[in-house]
Amino acid sequence: MDDKRNWITAILLSAAILLGWNFVAQKFFPTPTKPDVTKTVAGSPTAATATPGTPATPPATGATPAAPAVQAIVPVEAAVASANRVPIETPALAGSINLAGARIDDVTLTKYRQTIKKNAPPVRLFAPGNTKAAYFASVGWAAQGIEVPGPATVWSASGAKLTPTTPVTLSWSNTTGQTFRIEYSIDANYLITAKQTIANSGAAPVSASSFALIDRLGKPTDPHEQDSWTIHVGPTGYLDGKSVFDVNYKDLDEGTAAKYDSAGWLGFTDKYWLAAVVPAKGERVSASITSPAANNYQTLFARNFAEVAPGKQITTTTRIFAGAKEVYTLQRYEKDQGITRLSNAIDWGWFEFFAVPIFKLLDWLFRMVGNFGVAIMLLTLIIRGLMFPIAQRQFHSMAQMRLVQPKMKALQERYKDDKPRQQQELMKLYKDEKINPLAGCLPIVIQIPIFYALYKVLMLTIEMRHQPFALWIKDLSAPDPAHFLNLFGLLDFTPPSLLALGPLALILGITMFLQFRLNPQATDPVQQQVFKIMPWMFMFIMAPFAAGLLLYWITNNCLSIAQQQFMYRKFPALKAAPAK
Repeated sequence: MDDKRNWITAILLSAAILLGWNFVAQKFFPTPTKPDVTKTVAGSPTAATATPGTPATPPATGATPAAPAVQAIVPVEAAVASANRVPIETPALAGSINLAGARIDDVTLTKYRQTIKKNAPPVRLFAPGNTKAAYFASVGWAAQGIEVPGPATVWSASGAKLTPTTPVTLSWSNTTGQTFRIEYSIDANYLITAKQTIANSGAAPVSASSFALIDRLGKPTDPHEQDSWTIHVGPTGYLDGKSVFDVNYKDLDEGTAAKYDSAGWLGFTDKYWLAAVVPAKGERVSASITSPAANNYQTLFARNFAEVAPGKQITTTTRIFAGAKEVYTLQRYEKDQGITRLSNAIDWGWFEFFAVPIFKLLDWLFRMVGNFGVAIMLLTLIIRGLMFPIAQRQFHSMAQMRLVQPKMKALQERYKDDKPRQQQELMKLYKDEKINPLAGCLPIVIQIPIFYALYKVLMLTIEMRHQPFALWIKDLSAPDPAHFLNLFGLLDFTPPSLLALGPLALILGITMFLQFRLNPQATDPVQQQVFKIMPWMFMFIMAPFAAGLLLYWITNNCLSIAQQQFMYRKFPALKAAPAK
């Protein structure tokens, strides 16, 4: 009776999972939607009228900034075309520096497209301050008693274009003898270096502090770019000796300001993109994450005030990362540039120690075979091969449990009114027969971190984005685009995720059903019913997940079926009916 009660409870819980999965999946495992190619993919905030970019109170200055000026919102193309700019051109980036404010506010990532369509525009990361997707990096100064360049200052440029071989220097002078210079240089990937110099030609010493910031107007509105339990999107960095994932846009909207005594780097992370400011290697700075105005977010670091004597100058170095979160690129910057834990911009989660090796193996397989779907299938084969000894012990234990099942039933009947004695006798039986009742659960337990790590790899790593497999599967990091309910796209509507069944989900259900049919027949009728409905329940649960995850599970089921056939030949007692 207790066994039946437990299985009835399991059925009820399974039904609750099936019915409630739509809510859980949307909240904790959001799946990508088709982005609007007319909007900035790196972030599509709502419109605002305040011009962002005025630094929040720098930690080293204590000055109160002026309120942001109200400015008309214009399209990105118009804003870029109307300003006086220095072009940026590298193998990975295209854009320009705005000479008004010396801002890096126009950056597109030329290697990545907004959608899988052939002629889709490149991903835009940065946009000017008078657009509704305003997002940019800026460096500047605070000083006492002298005029310093601000957001509206127009700089002079020496150099026609910023490229990996041609740096550009911007300069501006005030009326009291101080000259400010910013020398911008860029590498072939995503790192911009800004050397800030203040030269004092005046008659008296001046006290000044330099700072750097990332400013963002609004936050992403696409469902797959939202901060969630499994994927952090928003302010981040390596601050006070640890990676920061606990500050989000909601905290800043509520007036919370996070301040730090040291910064390795800080900025904003999206699912695939990162914008961050980085002080010089080993430099001690003060940092903050704030919301200086409504719908405006800012990460900033500032240096302590330093005195510049007449005839002297001071130079500080700031690095700006603006680009894709490519795993090996981030790790190379850690090693070559000394940017501590920059690769933690990818929120690997609890199983980082497991997810990173899986990514590296999967990426290597992909480079070898040239097809990401085939690489997933080979990864599954490798994992199953490594787990084969464990599976052997599992099947051996199942065979033993099958053989002693009559003895177990007899003990349960004999001591049905004495549960402690029943458990004691069962444990003695296991010991005498050398059976480990938990051995059958071990492969399932091991699969949990593997599945979660693969989920992270598919959902977070830019290397897996927009990777095709075959036929209708053009993006393995997105759900199966074919749905039965809308006749594979012939009907103009998108089914809800709970009912968004496609061919991959159906194949998953069939392979799981076949796998369960190969298992020894359960003696309890309630268990038999549970095993009959479980494959179809999982078919609905897994349908909204990335197609790559379904491909992994289907391949795993097929390998399990082959393995079970082999094990049945090795352990014929598994299929034999238990003796009376």
